[in-house]
Amino acid sequence: MAGLNEILRRGDIAANHRPWPRIAATAEMWNEAIAGLASGQWQLLGLWGEADSVHMALRDEADECIAALSLACEDRRYPSVALHHPPALRLERSLRDLFGLDPVGLPDRRGWLDHGNWDVRHPLATTPEPAPIDKAYAFLPIEGDGLHQIPVGPVHAGIIEPGHFRFTANGETVVRLEQRLGYVHKGIEGLMAGATLEAASRLAARTSGDSTVAYGFAFARAVEAALGVEAPPRASQLRALMAEMERIANHLGDFGAICNDASFALIQAHCAVLREKVLRAAHAAFGHRLMRDRIVPGGVTTDIASSGMAAIRTLIADIKALFPALVELYDNTASLQDRTVTTGTVKPDLARQYAPGGYIGRACNRSFDVRKNLAYAPYDKLAFEVPVLEAGDVNARVWIRIREIEQSLSLVAQLLDHMPQGALRIDLPAASMPCEGMALVEGFRGDILVWLRLDAGNRVARCHLRDPSWFQWPLLEAAIEDNIVADFPLCNKSFNCSYSGHDL
Repeated sequence: MAGLNEILRRGDIAANHRPWPRIAATAEMWNEAIAGLASGQWQLLGLWGEADSVHMALRDEADECIAALSLACEDRRYPSVALHHPPALRLERSLRDLFGLDPVGLPDRRGWLDHGNWDVRHPLATTPEPAPIDKAYAFLPIEGDGLHQIPVGPVHAGIIEPGHFRFTANGETVVRLEQRLGYVHKGIEGLMAGATLEAASRLAARTSGDSTVAYGFAFARAVEAALGVEAPPRASQLRALMAEMERIANHLGDFGAICNDASFALIQAHCAVLREKVLRAAHAAFGHRLMRDRIVPGGVTTDIASSGMAAIRTLIADIKALFPALVELYDNTASLQDRTVTTGTVKPDLARQYAPGGYIGRACNRSFDVRKNLAYAPYDKLAFEVPVLEAGDVNARVWIRIREIEQSLSLVAQLLDHMPQGALRIDLPAASMPCEGMALVEGFRGDILVWLRLDAGNRVARCHLRDPSWFQWPLLEAAIEDNIVADFPLCNKSFNCSYSGHDL
């Protein structure tokens, strides 16, 4: 089969779309792309819609070619990608809910984001339908003797986001897990339409609170790509510094929480202390514990003072002094290893098909990291390794986090040691005509995609934000099969998918 570049040569390339091309595809080209996904030749980066068209972002791993294909939806219909490539299923169900675009051959026609609580149906369509959908939702039926179902959520015992998990079990062994998400749909893409860059940037940074830096980073880079500009070197360096601190904080939190779910609270207590140190250092350096709204299109809003640099250097020293003992404790505690090793394994064929990002993919021998494979400033000038393991179980996901903390500490030191002087922000030029930008940024969960179109005058006409969790949540369903029900919290925490980022 021809490479992605071959399809690009046959399509009409959209003007003012950067940095990767977007082409107007024919139905034949759309079906070729589906075949490339189904065969494993290409990877699905995103699938999103507009009132009368659908867009699909693809990556050809052979040569790192990336492109977006757009298909006009005659009669509001298009050939289903999910019919041949299951990772597209939930994206297509969401497209149908939001825009009323009908994927022909869609294997599952139940709603996804729309739970029947909206005042209208297809709210982002040109003409929304006034009648909401039926609130009833048919979960998959029980099939087989001795099986029973266990409903969990959407309201959970802890202070966590809502999601429903329907277990089918044989005794304590999970036979099937079915998820239902969408409970925290916020309408971000609808709120983006017509927003100023300032307002849209704030919305992007609130897509998933634990990834506020990564989303702000991705949105800013998409805007800058659309306008054909770059942030100043100092701003670029500060963005990466914030991103790595966000990664360290989240990985520390996850490491401790996974151990706690295996009934080993000691490591969680120490990790919580270290995570708090990261948040306090972030506040000292950037004036906000989560560093929210510090990254904006054109640069950053806050500089880092010498006292902030000192706080971060002290943080690095503290973590380097205390973290190795926690790692050794984890590695040498037999009861912990008994819970995590071989538990919640993602099979290699599913990992290849869904191409999950972050620690989930890298625990399954998938080395993709946007900072390395599609290096953007300043990572193109930094030295770091991407840790990869093959086991695909809870233990492997823990170790990927451990190694990434170590790599991020090194990156933070490099960023501080080579911090350039100069401007923090540039004035953005006003677009004289509509322009489009796309960005991929590595968050702590994996690659975040942002695609947007700006009208003349720099208002957002359309923006799509794709969280890594879209391709990770379905793998949790598969990973828990043949494990016991009591191991679900452990598996779930080792995935730590975002509800809010997924539900938009």
